[in-house]
Amino acid sequence: SGSEAFEVAETGEPAAGRGTSSTSKKRCVYEQYVQPCLVELFATAMFVFVGCASVIGSVGIAGAVQPALAHGLALGVLIMVFGKISGGHFNPAVSLSVYLCGGMKLILLVPYVLAQISGGMIGAGLARAMYPADLYSASLGGAFQPMSSELAKCMLGEVMMTLIVTMVVCMGAVNSQTSTPGAAFCIGLIVSANIFAGGLTSGACMNPARAFGPAVVANHWSHHWIYWVGPLCGALLTVSFIRYCVVLRTRG
Repeated sequence: SGSEAFEVAETGEPAAGRGTSSTSKKRCVYEQYVQPCLVELFATAMFVFVGCASVIGSVGIAGAVQPALAHGLALGVLIMVFGKISGGHFNPAVSLSVYLCGGMKLILLVPYVLAQISGGMIGAGLARAMYPADLYSASLGGAFQPMSSELAKCMLGEVMMTLIVTMVVCMGAVNSQTSTPGAAFCIGLIVSANIFAGGLTSGACMNPARAFGPAVVANHWSHHWIYWVGPLCGALLTVSFIRYCVVLRTRG
């Protein structure tokens, strides 16, 4: 309704859920709870595979062009393909912000995060299996580590970049008043832009699942906490902005 400042957009819920037969109910449960988690697992694995592979394959190449384009393009395409099923999160920080903005059920939050983390490990493992050991070791398998010794600046970068990403997700895909059919393109584009902007500080992770997968596979945990605390804080700031600033602005 027009009186609501932040209204959740309609998502493609299966018509079978409206049926009363036992078969329809089972199908509804599968499509509402099981299928989205499987999609998050599968698509996160593909995203992390492409991301890690782009980093490993760019060893010796200056700049962040290859990782930025690979991450952004892969994410945009995957969201476009799978968004109607799971929402296309592939990121615990995104799932947290979407849930707190009313875009998903609480019962799906933890399964989504577990699926994303598992998918991250699978994708990182596949990237390791594809590349020679010397390239893999030289790139830390696509795992993240701060490029600067000033950890506070790296943390600030992760917070701000994740805030921007989650803001685009929530305003472009979740909020019915501002949602756009081009949300998948916008999300992929902002991820690429953030990697160009912050890749030389923190590595521009913005996604705990993307950080955790290669950290496990490569056993590289240098300042790993930054890639959880920073993105989650960024997601919470997005929610705070939407729930207070946007509401106040609309009511005024």
